[in-house]
Amino acid sequence: MEPTKTILQVRNLTKSLRSGAGMIEILRGVSFEIPQGQFAVIMGASGSGKSTLLGLLAGLDTPTSGEVVIDGVEIGRMREDKLAAIRGRKLGFVFQSYQLIPTLTALENVLLPHELHSREDGQPRAEFLLDSVGLASRRHHYPVQLSGGEQQRVALARAFMLRPPVILADEPTGNLDGATGDRVMQLLMDLNRSEGTTLLLVTHDPGLAALASRTILLRDGEIVADHATEAGRPVLQ
Repeated sequence: MEPTKTILQVRNLTKSLRSGAGMIEILRGVSFEIPQGQFAVIMGASGSGKSTLLGLLAGLDTPTSGEVVIDGVEIGRMREDKLAAIRGRKLGFVFQSYQLIPTLTALENVLLPHELHSREDGQPRAEFLLDSVGLASRRHHYPVQLSGGEQQRVALARAFMLRPPVILADEPTGNLDGATGDRVMQLLMDLNRSEGTTLLLVTHDPGLAALASRTILLRDGEIVADHATEAGRPVLQ
């Protein structure tokens, strides 16, 4: 059996910001690796550094030191034009606030990444994904005509449009009620398995962390725990 490919590497990542009182260390030497296909959660309280870490993983910010390697490509100090191409093909995003374009229909929102990064016909793929999240009959509706849960399901379909190797999800159920959030998470996990992608979810919710196969706990900018789950029990690694 071939070893599982490492899809995401974070190597001694630091992030500091200058303030009136001096330098503030937000991340302090964070290192971990994520194998292909894993569902992992980065968990931490407000101020732990998890949002900063997510921004660095997404290439939306530059580290003070250290490296972020996605599918063999180090993105930390890449030129913006090349970085945009890498983000488009290597990463899918699911945000707490959906981030749909209000003037585009559900189908057009799902197609958007494809139109930016491919010349092939993406409509069959977009329609398949909308059907996968139960919105085939709503594909011509605009975001204002959709409930919060439906908008988040459109966002899930959009994230998987280009079959990216990594999906980054930032509190994807934070704006949803409990039942709707549960359904969205089930759909996200179902798509993760069927598409063979790696799912990295950032949250402060222990309930979401319990669904993952691995939890990385941040506190004050450092990893203080990193454990997998077997038969529902955390096993320290």
